[in-house]
Amino acid sequence: MERRFAAAGRLRGTMRPPPDKSISHRAALIAAMGGAAVIENYLNAADTRATLAAVRGLGGQVDARPARSAEGHPLGQVVAIDGPGLRGASAAEIDVGNAGTLLRLLPGWLAGQGEGSWTLDGDASIRQRPVDRVAVPLRRMGAQVECRDDRLPPLRIQGAPLTGIDYKLPVASAQVKSCLLLAGLLAEGETTLVEPSPTRDHTERMLRAAGAELRSEDGRVSVKPAERLAAERIGIPGDLSSAAFPIVAALLVPESEIEIEGVGLNPTRAGLLAILERMGAGLEVEEAAAVGGEPQGTIRARASKLSGTRVDGDEVALAIDELPLVALAACFAEGETVIAEAGELRHKESDRIAAVCEELAALGGEVEPTDDGMVIQGTGGLRGGGLDAHGDHRMAMLGAVAGVASREGVDVRGFEAVEVSYPGFEADLAALLE
Repeated sequence: MERRFAAAGRLRGTMRPPPDKSISHRAALIAAMGGAAVIENYLNAADTRATLAAVRGLGGQVDARPARSAEGHPLGQVVAIDGPGLRGASAAEIDVGNAGTLLRLLPGWLAGQGEGSWTLDGDASIRQRPVDRVAVPLRRMGAQVECRDDRLPPLRIQGAPLTGIDYKLPVASAQVKSCLLLAGLLAEGETTLVEPSPTRDHTERMLRAAGAELRSEDGRVSVKPAERLAAERIGIPGDLSSAAFPIVAALLVPESEIEIEGVGLNPTRAGLLAILERMGAGLEVEEAAAVGGEPQGTIRARASKLSGTRVDGDEVALAIDELPLVALAACFAEGETVIAEAGELRHKESDRIAAVCEELAALGGEVEPTDDGMVIQGTGGLRGGGLDAHGDHRMAMLGAVAGVASREGVDVRGFEAVEVSYPGFEADLAALLE
């Protein structure tokens, strides 16, 4: 599917982003592990539907219905789950589709089941996503896990007794951390994980709310085994990673000013906001009452003159999904921007280092890849042209934002990839354009 995004006059208005994808995945799994629960504002997209299908395959019952606010705004789905409980998952073959979060979180729950076997597989993109990063520590806990070439899906799991471990994550990864925390609930003894840098903490917040004994301090996260979880009601805020696209569009298109309501403001996810503010972005953040233990509120963004910056270290993990947008913004900035220590971008739905550099250069940007990042020379804008999404939802939305901010517009090939996380993106963007 090809879509054209013409140069825009400006963006104005108010919008509400879709529910948070990362939290939706975790909510469905932890709800199923806890038994009966209701999830409010669950994301209805291809990735998160795969997680609900997995819960059904494991023996749970799922009832998902659309919901709207009193003003008529869509609020994701209300999902009622009657799950198999912490230790009652049925043997199954699970199709994760394109959902990397599901692929890496689910093995933690399944590995500690007393009996049963499971196979996790997905689409062509998923088959290139490394799973050794969860398989290796799970084996140290006693899990029986096999994968293709010892590092790629399909992933085969046989239920086995687990023992808690102390483990230092080689790479900062919220997905790996979450997988091992779920396994720790089923292990004998305490499991302690050491992170090389902070990552999103949605799993920790949700497990504490469900009654798990979990503590975090000084880069260490520990969990004790649990007899049961009790996640009766879970609320989900709007997705900052999705909201990031219209935010950056508003910064880049002259005379733009938008307001985004109900967006999650978890500090372990808000790295992009700090980077953009350092570049000179006109952003205002107003916090509101928390949702499901997650901070949330309103973000206002207005057209701004940006300057180059450097992104590396701890900041990378706090903005990993938004770094392609940093590269796009850097094309419009004054001076040089360097993104480093971001090798994890090569293991997303596409090799995002290679894809971002190739596609932004094709639109007129001066972007060069490095082994673990990229260097962008700001030229004040992009000409436009054609962009291939590489089967990656974030690349497809990046192309749309590049289009409205460019001089000549952008034709995005493979735009259907947005269905993975933000099916309503094109309509929401159009509603802001003047």
